[in-house]
Amino acid sequence: MSGRVLRAQLSLRCCGTTAPERTAGPCWQLYIVIPGPVREWPVFTWPTGPEVPSREDRGAVLAALGFTLADGAEWEWSEDSGPPYHPHPVRVALLAATKVQPVSGGAG
Repeated sequence: MSGRVLRAQLSLRCCGTTAPERTAGPCWQLYIVIPGPVREWPVFTWPTGPEVPSREDRGAVLAALGFTLADGAEWEWSEDSGPPYHPHPVRVALLAATKVQPVSGGAG
């Protein structure tokens, strides 16, 4: 994948997550969308809490996963409403995405 531009996404998991490990409540999760099954995507989950990870925290996690922002890339934020099937009132879902590339010799 060297030199290939991929997509990183950051989302607030309103009810927690089960992968890579279970969390008891809301948490932010960053993952890299790569070809192949979702279970193989590089992922990082912050401890439970609604605070948005800083730009520096996101950069450190990307580096730990073997990626860096692509040249000229910025985080793009969007809002959507959460799915109606959750066991709580529908909420705003905050998402961010950016273009990334594997670090030379990195995990990507």
